[in-house]
Amino acid sequence: MSGSEWAAAERAARDSYGRLVAWLAFRWRDVAAAEDAMADALVAALEHWPQSGVPRSPDAWLLTAAKRSLLQCRRHLLVTQSPEVLAVLEQDAASFDAEAFPDERLGLLFVCAHPALPPAMHAPLMLQVVLGLDAATIASAFLVSPSAMAQRLVRAKAAIRTEGLRFEIPEASERPERLAAVLEGIYGAYTIGSSLVSPVNSPVPPAELTTEALYLARLVAHLEPDSAEALGLVALILLCEARRPAQFDRDGRFVPLAAQDTALWDRALVEEGERTLMAAARRREPGRFQLEAAIQSAHCQRLFTGETPWEGIVQLYEALVGCHGGVGARIGQAVALAEVGGAAAGLSALNEVEEDLIANYQPYWVARSHLERRAGHRAAAQVSLQRALGLTVDDRIRAYLMTLDPSQ
Repeated sequence: MSGSEWAAAERAARDSYGRLVAWLAFRWRDVAAAEDAMADALVAALEHWPQSGVPRSPDAWLLTAAKRSLLQCRRHLLVTQSPEVLAVLEQDAASFDAEAFPDERLGLLFVCAHPALPPAMHAPLMLQVVLGLDAATIASAFLVSPSAMAQRLVRAKAAIRTEGLRFEIPEASERPERLAAVLEGIYGAYTIGSSLVSPVNSPVPPAELTTEALYLARLVAHLEPDSAEALGLVALILLCEARRPAQFDRDGRFVPLAAQDTALWDRALVEEGERTLMAAARRREPGRFQLEAAIQSAHCQRLFTGETPWEGIVQLYEALVGCHGGVGARIGQAVALAEVGGAAAGLSALNEVEEDLIANYQPYWVARSHLERRAGHRAAAQVSLQRALGLTVDDRIRAYLMTLDPSQ
């Protein structure tokens, strides 16, 4: 088995994961069972494909393997599944058309956002069920322990089954109450995929996770064309992705935003993001994702003017923190305040963030070290830098942080 054969098998399996889990869940009416069956199918694929070659239709192969796993449990599942459901699955296995394979992920996002489920579990469920992230990665994003997150996910999936929730995209009149949660889940996927702070354990690697998030965001915006926030999320992702080509230099070294060469930014993506943000603004329904997109738009203005409008960014952060005071927004606000009012103003804002939110949050300690160094607090800056290094998992970011000298 060569490395290329293994890589081809692994990639083909990854590409099918989310769509197949959603498809199986919609027909089996049991998310946990669909995930388990898909995990069995992936293991089988990685055992067989490197020797026999990737099949012409990986989706069909994986679907057949997953259904075999499900149907082997038929005796047990007859307790909760009707013979009619099992008959549908058996018929689907025989008539599967890979070319017409439906993508049920959008519908599954809305199932995970059902009002009968705990609101705090809507986004985590989407991240695991639709995108395959493990509980530890999701827990890190939501600042809770992996064991607590794993238990909550198990309970939420059980509730989907026991509550008999409908597996379908809800009617237009029912979608608004779920839309915010769906957008939150998609943005969570994008944030985790683009993060250089936490490791991602998923069948979908980080770069593809961001692509998946943009694809899903576009699907939601197409489904809800009058939603300003759906458009705002698309704009936010586009504007962030536009700068990705400049995030590392040719030698793979990290380049912070302020030092990035704007000539490397994707101008087409910036312009598309700006158009999408303007379309959202015309709805006159301001919200979190539009504000976050506006902040990224302001940063992208350096491409056109050569300068960053920090005073405007401070105003945008004030509005963002007012409607969504997450720890990331508050750190961004502190850094912007320092650019306008000096390091002391930024440190004052950081001091207001609750300790339990930042104990293991690497971006906080990076920002704190930066502002302490600017304020001349060299010893404190060194302590914060060491804490940031201890929380950094990406070797490229660690190498960059180690070049920072608080004594300078």
